[in-house]
Amino acid sequence: MTVPFEPILFDYEINVHLIMEYLAFFLGYRYYVFLRKKTTDFIESTNRLSIILGAAIGAFLGSRIVGFLENPVWPTDIYSLLNLFNTKTIMGGLFGGLLGVELTKKLIGEKQSSGDLFTLPIILGIFIGRIGCFLSGTNEFTYGKTTSFFAGMNLGDGLKRHPIALYELLFLAILFVFLWKLKHTNLKNGLLFEYFMIAYFTFRFCIEFIKPNSFFFVGLSSIQILCLICLGCYRKTILNLVKNAG
Repeated sequence: MTVPFEPILFDYEINVHLIMEYLAFFLGYRYYVFLRKKTTDFIESTNRLSIILGAAIGAFLGSRIVGFLENPVWPTDIYSLLNLFNTKTIMGGLFGGLLGVELTKKLIGEKQSSGDLFTLPIILGIFIGRIGCFLSGTNEFTYGKTTSFFAGMNLGDGLKRHPIALYELLFLAILFVFLWKLKHTNLKNGLLFEYFMIAYFTFRFCIEFIKPNSFFFVGLSSIQILCLICLGCYRKTILNLVKNAG
């Protein structure tokens, strides 16, 4: 198999990335439903649905806004405008979803932490989506800089590059197992999701250094700046982790 992987079925080229994206949403949601049936949910069903809606709207807007900031080029025609609308990033989706959830909870007066139930399904969804990113090669901006590192791969342009999607798949698999085990301990409500966000945004901050970004502010990419903002939101939890580790 070569990358990009572009299979032909009945004379039509299959968009593997799009299929994996839809599969990520479907399986992630089904996994959430499965976990909710096995878990005591202290949030009422109507409030939970409102939170899901808030997360979806926030994720949709956040993914597009941050996707644009990652490569801020203004559209000049209809085609570039459509491309701009389709430009998105999971980082903006996660942070936008977080803001959407918090705003929704304030509006409906919900005090309970709501993220833990979503944590493992989110990781599963990202994992499946990243498979699609890897199979898309250089057609998706999830590839790294050219490298002589042993893991370097030809992702479609004839150059050996860091396969960032594969690095992330490995990280997500380890993170899933770690948080799944942590979930079965006497963990304070809400901490599972916070640990996920801290771990994932820290990983993405670091991995950005080996991506061929071209737009920077104060020497950092827009994704890295978003990572720092998100980590700042969890500064108390991070300080507690550092304190307990010491």
